[in-house]
Amino acid sequence: MNLDLLKVLALLGTCMVLFVINKPRMDVVALLVIVLLPMTGVLTLPQALAGFSDPNVILIAALFVIGEALVRTGVTHQVGNWLIRQSGQDETRLLVLLMLVVAGLGSVMSSTGVVGVFIPVVMSITRRLRIDPGRFMMPLSFAGLISGMMTLVATPPNMVVDSALRDMGLGGFSFFSFAPMGLLILGCGIAYMLVTRRWLAAGRQAEVATASERRGLAHYVTEYHLQRHGFRLRVDPESPLRNKNLEDLRLRREHGANVLAVERAGRFHQEMLHPSARLELHAGDVLLVHFFQDTNIAAFAQRMGLTPLSLKDAYFNDHSQDVGMAEVLTRLNPRSSAGA
Repeated sequence: MNLDLLKVLALLGTCMVLFVINKPRMDVVALLVIVLLPMTGVLTLPQALAGFSDPNVILIAALFVIGEALVRTGVTHQVGNWLIRQSGQDETRLLVLLMLVVAGLGSVMSSTGVVGVFIPVVMSITRRLRIDPGRFMMPLSFAGLISGMMTLVATPPNMVVDSALRDMGLGGFSFFSFAPMGLLILGCGIAYMLVTRRWLAAGRQAEVATASERRGLAHYVTEYHLQRHGFRLRVDPESPLRNKNLEDLRLRREHGANVLAVERAGRFHQEMLHPSARLELHAGDVLLVHFFQDTNIAAFAQRMGLTPLSLKDAYFNDHSQDVGMAEVLTRLNPRSSAGA
């Protein structure tokens, strides 16, 4: 019995145990085996991937991972927020920027995923501008389709054709071989949509006026005066709040303060943490605090070792994906003491 056989039997036995306890998931275990066999020297990398018939299958799967990473890390949402800020009230600029951004992102990730991410962004902008969403939904889908013509990895057929050429001994495509034709078609698509958009929403202006009256985040920020009652306070290194859990501080009971979120510096960006009772505060954390009673903010910040930071008008809109907001209507029981 040689060493490679012992390695295979050991991996097989480990897999059987993991399958029985179901930790981690079965698909994760299968992928771990594919990784471990080449690492232990039992198989070469081409032999380990031979069951997929084509290396492009692995590349396509990796692109889905990258696309999901862009969504979960908030990159796509930040791009959407940037689009809202740059477009302003100009419908033409919005259409051009939307198609350029969607085509650019779709060239490196799933076009379907990009369109799915930007649908709520487009709905939000059109509601604010009182424009029929149909004027931008078709340009959005066109840009998602055209993104497949931008790069080699933009769509699986590009990679399949490239692989077929290389298998026949012919030179394949480079990463941007499709870009000149794709950019030309994208430009034509933008020009076409700028001309034909007026017919995309014909006869639906009444529906737009009704839909635009729906309440959104901007209404809540204004009506509930969140800019006057919300504050951002940074925990100083000498603050007595440092290294303590939120539940131990009793901020709500003793100071009338609700901690809505905690901003903490991450490896690549500022993370927005949910203020759970067991969350431990660190020096440098920024607390988003709402005071539901009159409080001397300067005295409170000095006593707690906090530094007040600016809270811009667009803060809640920019962080709507992280903080969230809802309006709740309740009816008091006539016998309730709260009605007195």
